[in-house]
Amino acid sequence: MLKSGRKQETGPEGRMPLTDHLRELRNRLAKGVLAILVVTIVAAFFYKDIINLLTEPVLHSVGCSRSFDDLAGSEDHETCARITINGLLAPFTLALKVSLMAGIVMAAPIWLYQLWAFVAPGLHRQEKKYAYAFIGFGFPLFLGGGYLAYTVLPTTAKVLIDFTPSGVDNLLPLDDLLNLVTRMVVVFGLSFEMPLLLVMLNLTGIVSGKRMLGWWRSMIVGITGFAAMATPSTDPLTMLALAGPIWALYFVAVAFSMFNDRRRALREAVKPGDDEACELDLTPERISAAEPMTASHAGVSQGMDRADDWDDVR
Repeated sequence: MLKSGRKQETGPEGRMPLTDHLRELRNRLAKGVLAILVVTIVAAFFYKDIINLLTEPVLHSVGCSRSFDDLAGSEDHETCARITINGLLAPFTLALKVSLMAGIVMAAPIWLYQLWAFVAPGLHRQEKKYAYAFIGFGFPLFLGGGYLAYTVLPTTAKVLIDFTPSGVDNLLPLDDLLNLVTRMVVVFGLSFEMPLLLVMLNLTGIVSGKRMLGWWRSMIVGITGFAAMATPSTDPLTMLALAGPIWALYFVAVAFSMFNDRRRALREAVKPGDDEACELDLTPERISAAEPMTASHAGVSQGMDRADDWDDVR
């Protein structure tokens, strides 16, 4: 049985020695890898359906309305992309690659939780809050970017297939097509994380919103150049499909950062600084002459009388 090292904390502040940290890391990695292996084995029975899901939109856009199983054996000579698999071991390697990719993606909640469970105990409360915010907004943004890539891919494939001379079939290896789809989804997904990274830098006080606003010209040019290099096609439609949402997210991040800077300035203006002394109210309270003596006052008075009597005896 794999036992967690968190239960063996010995230090006065709940710290663990290095060996316990390494044991904890080993257990977390073992659980994450085991989850990936289990999902990979299950996905291996459905790898053809996964391939169809990834390639079907692209094949429809280039005039091939059938799945890759039917298309690979067709004898039509119309100009379109024909899926091919080269080599005797290529089908097995492809099935293994697709199953492993599905296992990593579908088991992401499990291995991400194991990673978080190992890192979270060493974070402060403020750092945990930022980490929760990054995960809460980062994952939907990544999914949005991946979905945008999935919808843009058919147009990209259509533009690329138009460069093929008429009457000539385009033999497209299936593994190359899957690599193209995967790269597009990952690039679009990670690109959508850039505005969130700017917001996190602003929340930690590294970059101000005013400075980010001053970068807008260079950011537009940089985002456009990145979109031109990241997209495989040369058409402006696909490039703008990636650059446009990132432009919008960038200006949203700038607006949030400027609002956060204003809120932070107002908060610091109210409370004293670290080097400023707080104003104290040194006005003495007025005591009424007719105030009755409480039991505690009486005890203090008796103690003082006894002390005076002892001084007289000495």
